[in-house]
Amino acid sequence: MEVKKLLIIPDKDDLEIYEDLAEKYDVGFEFNDFFLPMILEDEGKVCDIVQRYKLSDGLPDYCTSHGAFLDVTVFSDDIRIVEVSNYRVEQSLKIATELGVKGVVFHTNYIANFVQKSYCDSWVERNFIYWSKKLEKYSNLDIYIENMFDIEPFLLEKLAKKLSIYKNFGVCFDYAHAHVFGDKNKVDEWVKSLHPYVKHIHINDNDFKEDLHLPLGEGCINWDIFKKYYEQYFSEASVLLELRGYQNIKKSIEFLKSL
Repeated sequence: MEVKKLLIIPDKDDLEIYEDLAEKYDVGFEFNDFFLPMILEDEGKVCDIVQRYKLSDGLPDYCTSHGAFLDVTVFSDDIRIVEVSNYRVEQSLKIATELGVKGVVFHTNYIANFVQKSYCDSWVERNFIYWSKKLEKYSNLDIYIENMFDIEPFLLEKLAKKLSIYKNFGVCFDYAHAHVFGDKNKVDEWVKSLHPYVKHIHINDNDFKEDLHLPLGEGCINWDIFKKYYEQYFSEASVLLELRGYQNIKKSIEFLKSL
């Protein structure tokens, strides 16, 4: 299987071997160092990690970053929660700008089982207003919104349709989440609903029960079907192998190549 732009998660503490892996397989990086509150709250730590990457001579040309998502609720009724959430989002976008990445991933983060119409409508409208401002302010960055605990794709589809007026907006389709938190028998629904907006994809394997982040081929996901979806609907999207560990990543790259 050929992927236009494949990415992996580097380990900053063994950066050289991940850079060698990236060079060997022509893959990019998605930085996963900057979404944990305990890191973001330590400005010195953030600066050290950023400088470690910036001073490296072997970073791939194409990189993305995962933004803050834990407890980030930019659509909340509580203005204090919105303020803190916005603070974390701004941190993520400023770090991404300093690193010179292509795009930043954030999560939908809504209460999946809260299906009251007023809540859903408010979620779409408030997110549209919020992210419109960020897309305009950070026009040099792509901003990707990822399905997380979403049971169905339709709220994200509604938001994506509204935000698609911005060239730097895209959906990050987490294919594994659709199998765990959605209905594993209705993945076709996700694909056909979101494909006009998908610019970035996260993949790993699982048992349809937990978000295990297993290497490809070690869980229950049918990757031959993913290959067909990718080739038909997402062939221009970048793809992150969202798992950790050098051997797990290498095994998954080879698995993709074998499809």
